[in-house]
Amino acid sequence: MIEAFVLIFVISFLTTYFAVPWLIRYLKRIKLLVKDQNKEDKPLVPISGGLAVMAGIFLSLSLYIFIRTFFYNDSSTLLYFFAAITTILLITFVGFIDDSIIKRGKEASAGLKQWQKPFLTLIAAIPLVAIKAGTTTIGVPFFGVINFGLIYPLVLVPLGVVVAANMVNMLAGFNGLEAGMGIIYTGMLGIYAITNQNYVAAVIALAAFASLLAFLIFNWYPAKILPGDSLTYLLGAVLACIAILGNMEKAVIIVSVPFIIEFFLKARTRFKAQSFGYFEKGKIRSIYGSKIYSIPHFFTRTRKFTEKQIVIGIMIIELLFSLLIWII
Repeated sequence: MIEAFVLIFVISFLTTYFAVPWLIRYLKRIKLLVKDQNKEDKPLVPISGGLAVMAGIFLSLSLYIFIRTFFYNDSSTLLYFFAAITTILLITFVGFIDDSIIKRGKEASAGLKQWQKPFLTLIAAIPLVAIKAGTTTIGVPFFGVINFGLIYPLVLVPLGVVVAANMVNMLAGFNGLEAGMGIIYTGMLGIYAITNQNYVAAVIALAAFASLLAFLIFNWYPAKILPGDSLTYLLGAVLACIAILGNMEKAVIIVSVPFIIEFFLKARTRFKAQSFGYFEKGKIRSIYGSKIYSIPHFFTRTRKFTEKQIVIGIMIIELLFSLLIWII
């Protein structure tokens, strides 16, 4: 098992690492570029880096399936992996469509309409629903253990995929933020899954962790490529798959607390507020003054932090919440 984990890590990391430069050239060729809003000169940067992360996850999970089938003659969990791969592929494609709709002036990705996003991400949940993935019995804080029966695969699973994808998508807009946070929660969830012998969830988390690690090399400040919705939707699907296939709903909810906070902050503006700010004398300043409509605004309202410092600060917040899965 250890050898398989090492191989998954290596394949996922190397696939993404070599795919990103090719993807950057391709995205520039098709002019899928947007302004990097937090920079002084707002350079045009390729968007939709989630495609490279998806490639790493796809190949490493496929390799794991190959190993389990040909070397261990074990097909007991293969259906779960195929469902997870299909869900991640579908939702990444939806994210790419969202990224490809660019505003005039290259200000940002205009994206899909608000009603289209939950509908299209709902389609990605079909593979998990079709195999009746997950365990219907869930430990709910304050209520104890509840058996949801058919409500779980038919309602909670698709709802979980839609909510997770759109939730992760809300907290973005800084170089390295999405990938940096993703490395923390996939890494922590992966260790937690191994400790609790949830190997399906562990493999998915490890593949995502390694791929994100490679992507962050190119996405860290100053970014050569931006993640786009193809990555945020992908990360939402990864969280949903870990929660459902590993019966780790509680742990996933805990690591998702920063996204839940972000939801309530942005709900105050009917989700019209932007997380990013603008460059001023080397620091990032909020476009909303002292008002806080997003977690990054706690930093940008002070006008004292650089983009890199803001990202590190939010990553530390994510780390603190991720550590709580060992306590709560």
